[in-house]
Amino acid sequence: MTKAGTTVAADPTPPAVRLPRRRGIEFSLIVVAVLLSVCGYCAVGLAKNGTVPPGAAGYGAGLGVLALLAHVAVQFRAPYADPLLLPIGVLLNGLGLVLIYRLDLETPDDQAAPTQLVWSTLGIAFFIAVVVLLRDHRVLQRYTYVSVVAALALLTVPIFFPSVNGARIWIRIDGFSFQPGEFAKVLLAVFFAGYLAANRHALAYSGRQIWRFRRLQLPTGRVLGPIVAIWLLSVGVLVLERDLGTSLLFFGLFVILLYVATGRTGWIAVGLLLAVVGAVAVGRLEPHVHSRVQDWLHPFASIDAGQGPNQLAQSLFAFAAGGMLGTGLGLGHSILIGFAAKSDFILATAGEELGLAGLCAVFLLYALLVERGFRAGLALRDPFGRLLAIGLASIVALQVFVIAGGVTGLIPLTGMAMPFLAQGGSSVVTNWIIVALLIKISDSARSQYDGTTAP
Repeated sequence: MTKAGTTVAADPTPPAVRLPRRRGIEFSLIVVAVLLSVCGYCAVGLAKNGTVPPGAAGYGAGLGVLALLAHVAVQFRAPYADPLLLPIGVLLNGLGLVLIYRLDLETPDDQAAPTQLVWSTLGIAFFIAVVVLLRDHRVLQRYTYVSVVAALALLTVPIFFPSVNGARIWIRIDGFSFQPGEFAKVLLAVFFAGYLAANRHALAYSGRQIWRFRRLQLPTGRVLGPIVAIWLLSVGVLVLERDLGTSLLFFGLFVILLYVATGRTGWIAVGLLLAVVGAVAVGRLEPHVHSRVQDWLHPFASIDAGQGPNQLAQSLFAFAAGGMLGTGLGLGHSILIGFAAKSDFILATAGEELGLAGLCAVFLLYALLVERGFRAGLALRDPFGRLLAIGLASIVALQVFVIAGGVTGLIPLTGMAMPFLAQGGSSVVTNWIIVALLIKISDSARSQYDGTTAP
């Protein structure tokens, strides 16, 4: 009612803003990813034999159909999901198949690409199953302690099987082999996210002051107990399985999520201190880990001794030969690395044949995948989903760092597989599950808004 006695109508409620689903963008990027993979496949055949490989059309059609099925599942079950996650997975997986096929041409008696294609198909099948069947990521919080029990069981079983290349991380039965530690990573991420979401306030509480230092405070036993237990468990995995990579990933994941849950930088310092103490102790006492450290410190020692270059030295030579633009797909000599060229050292093939420019592009794809995972987590309102998204993205980041650091001589070598690129069925299936979970979380992050506020 105004002073003149007239009535002024209330401002109408602004219309709800319909968030774009962006599935068209996702489809276009998937087409680009498939085409790039097919072009790489053809480039290898032209470089090695002067002709387009006869299976190029079948390879492109197979990868395209799998990507299309995954896209359809996302369109109907996660319509607001991030449009970059699936295309990045398709491109990395396609590039991995190209690199493995390229190395298969050097080893006619050891063909790994067909098997890797089967595992990739299985991985996308798991991706579709997670996207379709998992209605809400918060359901996983109910299985916090079930997840850790299952993860510990998966980590323990390989101890009872013979070691492979010095590490006990494989289960081999009648010619079939898989690496249970790959699946344990996802289960541990679920456990850490659930545990820290439920106890984040207690973990942020500071206990007694250490002597006269106000900034240094000793946590209570309730807080310190789980951290010490996780540290001892990671060292135990390192000692029993002789697997430096899994131990670093295991403990690094917990420290990152602990920092995200509490916001206290002191936990990072404590985590790094415990990791260094454990690594130094095991590196000195465990022969297999000690030999890895020695190879890292002296990569050219075998050449000086007249025994020829070892794997790390050959990897460094491959990176050096690649230069800025690379030798071209199919024109490198990274097969000289030996038995691990298709698995642990496949990044050396990418570095030699794609050069520093191509290698940076691959790292940018991983960085973008991790960034989109972090973004989805930060946009969520529930603590469990936020921690789970950051944990899953951190798994990819830590794994890329550990592997890339090992083959380039930055840190000691580990036996882990480069996500999507390297030969390894367990790894590719696990990484597709991680992408599926990130897609479901990103869908929840955008669809949680009421339509009037953009994320």
